[in-house]
Amino acid sequence: MRVHETPDERYIVLNGRLWRRQRPDLEVQQRDQLVHELMDARRALRAGRRSGEQAVIAQARAAVDIIKRDLGELGPVWWTDGAPDLDRRLVKNTSYAGWYDELPASEKTEPPHR
Repeated sequence: MRVHETPDERYIVLNGRLWRRQRPDLEVQQRDQLVHELMDARRALRAGRRSGEQAVIAQARAAVDIIKRDLGELGPVWWTDGAPDLDRRLVKNTSYAGWYDELPASEKTEPPHR
C-alpha cells in the first residue's frame, strides 16, 4: 500500500483519509524519543485492555494523547498560515481532492468498504 504525502507536507493519505504529519521542526533525536515513548504508551494501552484495568487504560490513553500533541499530530496545528486542520477527513472532501484525483489509480489507497 502506497502512502502519499500532500504537496504541502502537512498530511499523509492512508486509505483515502488525511492524517496530520509530525511537526517538521522536531530534531531527529527528539522525534525518535517521542515515537519510542508513543510505542511504549500504545503497548501499555493494549496491556490494559487485555487485563481490563481501567486505571491503566486511562493512564495509557492520556500518555498517547500527550505524546501525539508533542509530535504535532494532535492539538493545535503546527503550520502558521491559518489553513484549517483537515485531519482524519476523506481526501475527496477536501481541497486536496484535485491533487489526489491526478494520482495514478494504482497508487491510491481507498477507504475500506463497510
